[in-house]
Amino acid sequence: MSAIETRLATLGITLPDAPAPAANYVPFVQVGSLIHISGQISRDASGALILGKLGANMDVAQGAGAAKSCAIALLAQLKAACDGDLDRSVRAVKLTGFVNSTPDFTDQPKVINGASDFLVAVMGDAGRHARSAVSAASLPLGVAVEIEAIFELRG
Repeated sequence: MSAIETRLATLGITLPDAPAPAANYVPFVQVGSLIHISGQISRDASGALILGKLGANMDVAQGAGAAKSCAIALLAQLKAACDGDLDRSVRAVKLTGFVNSTPDFTDQPKVINGASDFLVAVMGDAGRHARSAVSAASLPLGVAVEIEAIFELRG
């Protein structure tokens, strides 16, 4: 078991299978030592979509939970990209978070903190990353959050 999976187990989290792409794209692409992971949408532990719009029918805490679920899916994709060995990951490099929100909602960074805080809890300093947190008028299937990521791998 990798160090990351040991920390996940301590937190009571088991990674799901990496979600399959829903359209004509691949779940990740490796370029050199970087893995670019396609956007992962918010789903609960059972796989059900976490739907909602921040500023309308979801609060920041619910949005942060949705962002955390995206980070769990990102790690599942990272594990697939690493052929099951998360110890090959060096660090999280960049997250881009999209928040389904009303025009007057301005707490997108607080929502995406749910993913950022989770990655640091699981990866330590290697989980610290550059980041963007932006609003979207809508997201696929009505989900609350979608996050894409770049990770660095060891050779």
